[in-house]
Amino acid sequence: MANFSKSNVPQFSVEVYQNEFLPEGGREVNGIITVTSTGGGTTGGVPLPGAATGAAVVIMVDCSGSMDYPPTKMRNARDATAAAVDTLRDGTSFAVVAGTHVAKEVYPGNGRLAVADARTRAQAKEALRRLSAGGGTAIGTWLRLADRLLGAADVDIRHGILLTDGRNEHESPEDLRAALEVCAGRFTCDARGVGTDWEVKEVTAIASALLGTADIVADPAGLAADFTRMMEDAMGKEVADVALRLWTPVGVEIQYVKQVAPTVADLTGRRTEAGPRAGDYPTGSWGDESRDYHVCVRVPEAGIGQEMLAARVSLILPDPSGGTPQTLSQGLVRAVWTDDMVASTSINPQVAHYTGQAELAQVIQQGLDARKSGDFDGATAKLGRAVQLASASGNEDTAKLLSKVVDVVDAATGTVRLKAKVAEADEMTLETRSTKTVRVKK
Repeated sequence: MANFSKSNVPQFSVEVYQNEFLPEGGREVNGIITVTSTGGGTTGGVPLPGAATGAAVVIMVDCSGSMDYPPTKMRNARDATAAAVDTLRDGTSFAVVAGTHVAKEVYPGNGRLAVADARTRAQAKEALRRLSAGGGTAIGTWLRLADRLLGAADVDIRHGILLTDGRNEHESPEDLRAALEVCAGRFTCDARGVGTDWEVKEVTAIASALLGTADIVADPAGLAADFTRMMEDAMGKEVADVALRLWTPVGVEIQYVKQVAPTVADLTGRRTEAGPRAGDYPTGSWGDESRDYHVCVRVPEAGIGQEMLAARVSLILPDPSGGTPQTLSQGLVRAVWTDDMVASTSINPQVAHYTGQAELAQVIQQGLDARKSGDFDGATAKLGRAVQLASASGNEDTAKLLSKVVDVVDAATGTVRLKAKVAEADEMTLETRSTKTVRVKK
């Protein structure tokens, strides 16, 4: 395990958990990679002396006509945005965008970002009072404007916060996908759906593409607390654009690379080549935090007693000027062939746990989709398996959400009955939070 540190940059460490032993003929190697960053000059979003303040944030607020139903929704959105503005630390560049079928700068305007201090925060909150609802929803235009504003800032950390209450009805799905492709890698974005009239898959796709978080705020009264937490997290980020670099020897095939904690996110298709037999997978911005990744590779067959390096995992920080990137930390995934059946058949606890958590996220999605399509037998089977996995892994939050959609007869065997009536907010909350995982007890 290697470490890297310098002033106001977190110290990164990489730990690899795996069973490196394979039976004769065995080819699949799994490793859980725990990445931890500490000491990045943050204490709960408050910078320590000497910490970097090179951050820019754009808040995108849905102002479509549906935000007036009920009228409290728009007021709650204004209050939440004001709370987020109050949470900005001095020196942070920021802007507020009103989103309808077009995107409009609410503050400061003229294609600029303001710099947070007491005066600009007060001006921004005054501008928010003039926000009113009317028009359609075209989220791609909001993201493109945020990208233009953030791209003009000479900062390391670029972040968006997006709030919507409805479906993206005033542009095509292709337009939104194209906007996400443009913005991916340029800024991170947390997305929130308020109420129950928005599309879960749209909001989660935005957060996934832009390496942010997605959640539901079913009651608009909870928006201010949620926006404050999001902004505190954004203010706690110290390093942007960290990549997980995977180098593999000749003959090794990469099966997948996934983030598995705090949420499940498949990064396999997001690889960019980084030299011979090496590829980079984006991880976004980091503060003081820890995340887990699951790397699965297929190695060539080898004889008993042989061993090989199956993969080298490095954390890479690019050089903004285009020079040699810095290696922040490194870990090794190994393969050793043995005729010891006990050694080669035991599953590493971390690998087993996160394989179950990834399946949990998948069967929840499949179960809810089956329920919506009227396949109640399929929904019962999938959601029963989800209850079983949540119970076995100690994922109590997901177990509670599942219990609002099914009646649990026996959690251990996954025996459940679909509830006859389910509140829309409960179903949407389960779907939105289905990818949240619990850490394995080490």
